[in-house]
Amino acid sequence: MARRSGATIQEELYSTPEEPAREELGDVRLIELDGEKESPFLRAQKRVSVRRAPLPKKTATRLLWAVVAIAVAAVTAVGAATLYHYGEHSWRFRLNSSDDIEITGVSNITRSQVIEVMGADIGRNVFFIPLDRRQKQLEQIPWVESASVMRFAPNRLGIQIQERTPVAFARAGSKIVLVDSGGVLMELSTKKRYSFPVIVGISSSEPLTTRAEQMKIYNQLIRELDSGGGRYSSELSEVDLSDPEDVKVLTNDPDGEVLVHLGSSSYLDRFKIYVAHLREWRQQFQKLESVDLRYDRQIIVNPDLRGTPRQPLLSAAAARAAISAGVKPTALRGRESASGKSPAAKAALNHHQISPTIPRKMPKGAASPMKVSPKSHGVRHTALPKKAHAGTGGSLAPAGVTRPTTARALEKPSPAISKGQGSR
Repeated sequence: MARRSGATIQEELYSTPEEPAREELGDVRLIELDGEKESPFLRAQKRVSVRRAPLPKKTATRLLWAVVAIAVAAVTAVGAATLYHYGEHSWRFRLNSSDDIEITGVSNITRSQVIEVMGADIGRNVFFIPLDRRQKQLEQIPWVESASVMRFAPNRLGIQIQERTPVAFARAGSKIVLVDSGGVLMELSTKKRYSFPVIVGISSSEPLTTRAEQMKIYNQLIRELDSGGGRYSSELSEVDLSDPEDVKVLTNDPDGEVLVHLGSSSYLDRFKIYVAHLREWRQQFQKLESVDLRYDRQIIVNPDLRGTPRQPLLSAAAARAAISAGVKPTALRGRESASGKSPAAKAALNHHQISPTIPRKMPKGAASPMKVSPKSHGVRHTALPKKAHAGTGGSLAPAGVTRPTTARALEKPSPAISKGQGSR
């Protein structure tokens, strides 16, 4: 008990003076620490080492994405190779028969014509069929204007055909064919019947560019004749394009076909003159065979008594096919050639003799230089007033066609002919 109380007394004796000393020591240390922070001459504190990554964070992220992309590409390549191998050898993708080929848009060509092109692909994998090559082969068929070939999984093909649109019949050698606006010749259709004139002067041996130029003339002729609602093209059975400077049309008249020369322009105005005076000419001429409307202010009636070149004869089968397709019978008749050797042709030339010098073009207002022999009763040229070719056809000069074409009537030429002969 004495020790404990003695210790207590000691603590009490020395405790009071130690506390202020400790407080002063703490204040000195705080001052020294603050001085170390502010003084640049004191030794720096020891730095704590930090463990860092071998690559920057941004670079590591990029490498991670690259690895992911490579992995995805590898998986995709393996999958594609597996799929390709499966598609190449699997029977599911094989074109088994022609029933797996769907054809649309065909009207004038037959399914067998299309299958003939695609026949080599029967039994082949649809992924190995050359679609572009088959498309070009299909477009070689004359009736096909354009074609598209598509594949459908697992084993089907789809073929879309765009056929050409015919605008006329054409005389190609010894048969009648159809022709489109670009000059492409096509076989007659057995499924449709058309009402077109027959074009003469087009040859299948000519290049397509030549036929295309001829068809431009034909298209212009039809446009002009049908403009204004006239529909005069329906009255034509034949169009001769052999001479682009002299387009000739053969009319489908029930009283007899007439060959009309329309020249190279103003087709509608000249054809209206023919329509306006056709009945009058039939009354005045014993036989109306042709009319030349190429010249200004005059008309030449029956200038083609020597005939026109005869077209090759059609076989009976070709003629029947042409008529069933819509060809007018008048377009199938051959006309006598000027150099025909038959007695009938020679007799006709002797009876209808005219001067062979007929100019291609004459100046405006000039009289016709055609010479009419006393035996000629089928040729007459008549003067037209100045407005004849400007509208629907001016009236003929009354003195030009007042007499019928008989031998007795031609003993005294008409005033129009006398005027033409007196001007030479």
